[in-house]
Amino acid sequence: MGPTRAQFIQYAPAALAVVPLVAGPWSALAAAAAGAGAWAVNTSAPVLRSLIACGGTATGCGIAAHEVLASGMNPLIALGLAVPAGAAALAHRRNIAGHLPAAALVPVTTGAEAGAGQSSQAQLIIAWWKEFISGPTQTEGRILLQAGATLEHLGIDIGDDHLAFTGIITLPQGQQVRVKASDIAAVYQVPVSQIELGDPKHYAPNALPVTVHLKVPAAQPQIAAGTPTTPEELWAAYVGVPEGAMPGTTLTVTRYGGPLDWEGIATRDRRAIGTVNLQDLAGNLDLETIQIALSPGDKPSQMGVRVMREHALMHGTMLSSVLDELSMDSRGYVRAGTYVDGRAALLPLAQPGSGARHLYLVGGSRSGKSGLLEQLLLSAHRSSIAVILASPQAGTIAGARLAAYLGDGLDEAMGALRLAYAMMLDREARYRSPAFPFTDPLILFVVDEAHMLLSESSPYHAEAKAIVEQLTRRSLKRGIGVVLATQTPLAADVGNSTVIRSQLLIGGGAVFLRCARGQGALIGANAVEGAEGIDLSMIPSQWPGQYAKVADRDMSGLATEVAAAPEDGTFGLGYLLTPGSQAVQFRSLHLDVAPVSLAGGEPPVAIEYCDAWRERDAIVQTSMVDKRGKNLIGSLADLLAAAQGAPSSQEAPHHHPGGIHATTGPAGPTRPAGPGGAAGASEGQELIKPRILELLQEQSIPMTAETIARKLETSAKNIKPRLSELKKRGEITNENGLWRAAS
Repeated sequence: MGPTRAQFIQYAPAALAVVPLVAGPWSALAAAAAGAGAWAVNTSAPVLRSLIACGGTATGCGIAAHEVLASGMNPLIALGLAVPAGAAALAHRRNIAGHLPAAALVPVTTGAEAGAGQSSQAQLIIAWWKEFISGPTQTEGRILLQAGATLEHLGIDIGDDHLAFTGIITLPQGQQVRVKASDIAAVYQVPVSQIELGDPKHYAPNALPVTVHLKVPAAQPQIAAGTPTTPEELWAAYVGVPEGAMPGTTLTVTRYGGPLDWEGIATRDRRAIGTVNLQDLAGNLDLETIQIALSPGDKPSQMGVRVMREHALMHGTMLSSVLDELSMDSRGYVRAGTYVDGRAALLPLAQPGSGARHLYLVGGSRSGKSGLLEQLLLSAHRSSIAVILASPQAGTIAGARLAAYLGDGLDEAMGALRLAYAMMLDREARYRSPAFPFTDPLILFVVDEAHMLLSESSPYHAEAKAIVEQLTRRSLKRGIGVVLATQTPLAADVGNSTVIRSQLLIGGGAVFLRCARGQGALIGANAVEGAEGIDLSMIPSQWPGQYAKVADRDMSGLATEVAAAPEDGTFGLGYLLTPGSQAVQFRSLHLDVAPVSLAGGEPPVAIEYCDAWRERDAIVQTSMVDKRGKNLIGSLADLLAAAQGAPSSQEAPHHHPGGIHATTGPAGPTRPAGPGGAAGASEGQELIKPRILELLQEQSIPMTAETIARKLETSAKNIKPRLSELKKRGEITNENGLWRAAS
């Protein structure tokens, strides 16, 4: 197979310099043959002119060198003639550089010779060029960009990730190429940046080289030298620096499955890491907060870190699969859910040797808050813990029948709050030196939608705030734990009381679930130690990919019997905080069965029979503050005295299925409205007041009502109302059930 057209044109001057050196004047025949060959292969005019000029120079030098050698002259003279011949060959190479396709290009026949021998790509390229640029067009009435501007010397460069063609836009002598790069880009539907058009200043007016990149390789991300890429490098560059979320720490990766799937341990050399702002950490790593989970290590100087692509808690843990773990263990803990690392998430309901525990629960609509409350009610039932439930938004707790007393509705929920406080006062009067465990059952006082009672817009704001503050401060040692559930972590939801929030957190812990946007940031006045920087509104309502499922519609009608799967939403996903630790991401148990159905039809755990429980119907209707919302009643005796005018439990003998409703109660032993009431007061009872006052004035130590009754040889039932009357007159004082004469 002979040389290609490109090879012939490129190496002809070199051949014309060597042939005359041997053949002498007869080399003119070689020069003529070269010119005829160039014309025969349809060489463009600029290339032909370069070939003639450079070929003539090389031929002349060759003939002269031949004559020098033939005459016997110094051979160095002949060698010197090779310099202009070589210069001529190099000049020709430079002249044709812009007119010939690269060696890697596929040569293609063009013009009238185009036909079946062309590749499909070449045929398409030529067809589009003729149709829109040079003609002849196949569309009647089409205006060509420049008629006669044919594409010559077509070459195609084909690769796995690229496709380009080159050629020369050629016109007859005397005409100028007017086709622009934007015109070619529009024809082949590629960006203008992929068109390379020769500069007319350096080429003949009627022959302009062009290169069109029909397909370009995908741009590869350029990583600047020194840019961190591995988790360890990113940590060192953004997290461990002084202004980072965890300054002074280093990361050791323990598992790596990709940039969005790894685990590691952050370590600070011989110093405690302390609390971590999760929002800052997510910003440092350029991630969303939901993609990061922290878990405290065995040492204060270590913290477990996990970055996730698909969330580990997406598929949830079924309630029915951990039924045995719902009962309280020997340390007072119950199963609340599962941590992001797969460990069981536990909540304390009691503490051995101490008493009950509190819980602060935050979660907006469809966050899983009600489901977690139902789960806690079942755990309390299985652990023989009595429940007083206050639900200002009536009918929202499906497991309400597990409560010993239910306040369903705003007024009834306030009554439940008063009853819980009365039970604490009653136990304080009976247990002067409490010892755990009590012979009476633990009580879990649950308040759902607590903001409806505690916020300043509530009609019960002052009274509810005063009662809850006292309960959270004093009830634990009396075996009464408080579970306070609100929709946001805002201070306004707990009556702007720092006492309530701090006592709840100190006395047990907190669960933070998703909140409405703009209301879930645990920063500023709403900050919680151990959960700094967490924005609960950033917890998504759905897992990735759920929108695609919504688009796949089934029009067979509403599926009324289909229960939501854990993958259908992020309900129950949040953070669990226990005293002295960092908030850890967890998810509550998925209620694949109704918790109340697992109670086995057993009645609620009963509250002990005592003065407060016996007079519950009167107590729940008795305000415990004065008209100004101040001076909270401080003792059971004062409370019973204040409740004398309220209806007694004898007036409401109806039963409530599953517990005692706020407006009804089972018939049981009753007592008169009060031994010191207007109808029942006797002259002998009125004479007790001076004796009480004299006894307290003589004694230098405070005494309980029972002690006073014993010293005066009467019953406490007769003493307590008289004490309340003396207190109202300012003659005696009461502090935590201890009475003394006013100074």
